[in-house]
Amino acid sequence: MALAKRTGEGPISLKSIAKEYDLSEHYLEQLIAPLRNAMLVKSVRGAYGGYMLAKEAKDITAGDIIRVLEGPISPVEVLEDEEPAKRNLWIKIRDAVKDVLDNTTLDDLANYEDSGDQEYFMFYI
Repeated sequence: MALAKRTGEGPISLKSIAKEYDLSEHYLEQLIAPLRNAMLVKSVRGAYGGYMLAKEAKDITAGDIIRVLEGPISPVEVLEDEEPAKRNLWIKIRDAVKDVLDNTTLDDLANYEDSGDQEYFMFYI
C-alpha cells in the first residue's frame, strides 16, 4: 500500500517505508523479494533507487499479494470425510474470502477512506 500511495514519486526506498510505518527494514526485505519475483514490484538500482509497483495499483488485487506471500487462500483444510454440511459451509467461506480478496485492488486499499458508519463486530470462539 505504501508503494501505491506514492505512485508517481519514483522509486521508494525500503528504509523510508520502514521509517514512515515504524516497521523493520529487514522485515520489508523479506516481503519485497517474493513480490519482486512475482513481478508485482520492480526494483531500481542506484543512489536514488528503491521499489515501485510493476503494474498499476488498480491491476493488483489483495488476492494476488496474499497468494504470493502466504500461498493458496483457504481458511481451513477441507477434508473429504467431513460431514457434507460442514464441508459445504467451509467451501462457501473459502469462496467468499477469495471473492473479496480478488475484487479488492491495491488502489482500493491505498485510497480507502473510512466513512465511520461501518458496524464493528466482535467474534468469540
